[in-house]
Amino acid sequence: MSQHPQKTQVIRVADLSTRRPVTFDLVPDTAQTEAISAELDLLGLRKLRLRGTLSAEGRKDWLLQADLGATVIQPCVVTLEPVQTRIDEKVTRRFSPEADLDPVEPGAEIEMPEDDTFEPLGAEIDLSRVMIEALALALPAYPRRDGAELGSLAIAEEGVAPLQDEETKPFAALASLRDKLQEGNDD
Repeated sequence: MSQHPQKTQVIRVADLSTRRPVTFDLVPDTAQTEAISAELDLLGLRKLRLRGTLSAEGRKDWLLQADLGATVIQPCVVTLEPVQTRIDEKVTRRFSPEADLDPVEPGAEIEMPEDDTFEPLGAEIDLSRVMIEALALALPAYPRRDGAELGSLAIAEEGVAPLQDEETKPFAALASLRDKLQEGNDD
């Protein structure tokens, strides 16, 4: 048996029962959806939903398991035309007061932990921040419209042959030399 479904975006940890999971179904309204779209530099965002459960894991930790669904519209990296993508992702977060997330100096090198689902546990769990972070991570990095191709451009001074991609490859000269040698052996 689960606790009452949560419609709020922020859950106070002190109000959670360790015996029963909390179910939630977060669907932002139009204004919130537009704000998220602007925050993530999207052309459009529809059907955004985070649905799942939050349950105790041990004495102090909490496990969030959810399904994220959204339809996003981004500019094509080649043509800048709108590209629509459907996102359906599983989201897992482990909130723990022992999560080792020390502040990092800007520009400092850090190693990624083996388990990237750990989050620091504070007094509240903000489901909307979890949803926005999961959506940002699930977005296609280079959305491309079907059939969009990058062309090539070759520029050189007058009287000079433009440099081609094949000529910049380290073994291109050896391959052409091999071909010439094979032609000479065939004669």
